[in-house]
Amino acid sequence: MTDANPGLEVRGLHAGYPGRPVVQDVDLTLPAGHVAALVGPNGCGKSTLLRAMARLHRPDSGQVRADGADIWNLSQRQAAHQIALLPQAPRAPEAVTVAGLVRYGRHPHQGLLRQWSREDEQAVRDALDATGITALATERLDRLSGGQRQRCLLAMVLAQHTPVVLLDEPTSALDLGHVGDVLELVRRVAASGRTVVMVLHDLASAARCADTLIAMKDGRVVAQGPPRTIVDEALVKELYQVDADILRAPGDGSPVVDPRARG
Repeated sequence: MTDANPGLEVRGLHAGYPGRPVVQDVDLTLPAGHVAALVGPNGCGKSTLLRAMARLHRPDSGQVRADGADIWNLSQRQAAHQIALLPQAPRAPEAVTVAGLVRYGRHPHQGLLRQWSREDEQAVRDALDATGITALATERLDRLSGGQRQRCLLAMVLAQHTPVVLLDEPTSALDLGHVGDVLELVRRVAASGRTVVMVLHDLASAARCADTLIAMKDGRVVAQGPPRTIVDEALVKELYQVDADILRAPGDGSPVVDPRARG
């Protein structure tokens, strides 16, 4: 980790709802420039953990530190300078232009004494360029394809200019080609020095894209580490209760899960 951006740290995190613990005793250290993927069966606590990281769900105990600061000791505006979240199926004004949507990402940087600036405009241009949608800047959001819209939403998050970016199922409802495009973009975001944490349902996509896989079951992290190291038949069986063969993808050797037919 660099001193300028230590990345994201989670220490002893417990979170849940009255009478129902959901996330239990989670410890993570994710450096700057790192991609981490949260995987596991439905209801295992992935989204609750992500929301606790995003300062949307107050944990019962533990810490979440972004860029060295405990986010729960910051104001909402201060925290928005540290962590940006793209929720699952976010709502956006249909008639807004692409550039107009991306400008929303600069809202945490505005205030009574700080109006729109050249820095804000540059952040919007950089986000449009990073996501490859500069040519769409004047198009209306409701006229774009699903893959294009997802890039626009990612650009809005990038314009927020935070050291940590959280993505809740960023590839849901996308076809195979667009899934690949979004995951390639995630890698480029991390290469710029940001820490990216995303929830993914597709284990193969997570294993291909992530530096660290964080496997959860019943609210606990049961395995974490490089996908090539931790993804095996035993982990798949523990997470999803299915038998599977683990193959290696041509080229990069990332694990591919091939479920066996149930007897």
